[in-house]
Amino acid sequence: MKNILLAFTGGTIGSLATDGCIDISAAAPFTLLQQFRQHYPDHGQVSFTTIQPLDLLSENLAPAAWQTLIAAIEAEQPGQYDGIIITHGTDTLSYTAAALGFYFHALDKPVLLVSSDYPLDKPEANGLENFGCAVDFIVQVNRPGVFVPYRNRQQITQIHLGTRLSSCLPLSGDFISVQHKSHMQYENRRFTVLNPIVAPQTANIALAAQFSERILMIKPYPGLDYRTVNLDQTDAVLHDLYHSGTACVSRQWGASHSLLEFINRCRERAVKVYLAPIIKSADAYLSTRLLIDQGAEIIWNMSIEAAYTKLALAYGNFSDGQDIMAFISADMAGEHVSGDGMA
Repeated sequence: MKNILLAFTGGTIGSLATDGCIDISAAAPFTLLQQFRQHYPDHGQVSFTTIQPLDLLSENLAPAAWQTLIAAIEAEQPGQYDGIIITHGTDTLSYTAAALGFYFHALDKPVLLVSSDYPLDKPEANGLENFGCAVDFIVQVNRPGVFVPYRNRQQITQIHLGTRLSSCLPLSGDFISVQHKSHMQYENRRFTVLNPIVAPQTANIALAAQFSERILMIKPYPGLDYRTVNLDQTDAVLHDLYHSGTACVSRQWGASHSLLEFINRCRERAVKVYLAPIIKSADAYLSTRLLIDQGAEIIWNMSIEAAYTKLALAYGNFSDGQDIMAFISADMAGEHVSGDGMA
């Protein structure tokens, strides 16, 4: 008998469509389990203990919700289960997967986040398949770590490492891993490793479930005017970068459009600026080198979602700048990528 802790949090997989409106429904968790029993009758030796620490559409999530979810899981003493499954909405799935990946980096049980592209009462929904894959992962693979099984439209189900999952592609219901390198695929109820994960060398780090809400994330775009950015209630800025690891450093269009000038402004306010994502390599664009020279901290080889959640956890647990950077730089949960694969 496999014992699984099943945590419901809402999301599309926990919703129904009524009169053209999709919203969370108290009936949806029962629908999921009922469909699972009907379509996977051979899993009669699987027992679920269910909890519902959250009930929201995931676009309404804030870091405090991660603390609530973690507290509910820990209250159930996760060591007594063979694995944990968490239902979750798709909008912020990659952020929660990364946050849990970092916090539970020392847990010796598999944790899987399961979502659905449509409510379960829609025949085209992939939620049941994703859930069935999660159960099979616990039964067959049983590898510690945080993972996300997800089937894109007309594709084979992929198993993504939680700290490497990118946000859903724009105008699409599809998910990818960073660099399009998912960990496994799942077909005919069998798992195949696509990109092995090298076990992190970092020792287990004791953490409190504290995620700072004073991290401001900024996305670059042509014409971004930093005069519009309010730094009140901000301890650190995470500045997203273009795909080549760059952002505007030119004063040609005015100093207020230059990230270099914004870093100066942040320094005057004792606000640290971090940059991601960018792959560490021998060569870098001039703009990137100027940003480093200006005092920005680079979060190397990590997705923007992983960088944000790790930074929030760092600022929630540490106050010393060196401790924060040591934590950010450590490869805790397989989050560091390279140009060559999962290692």
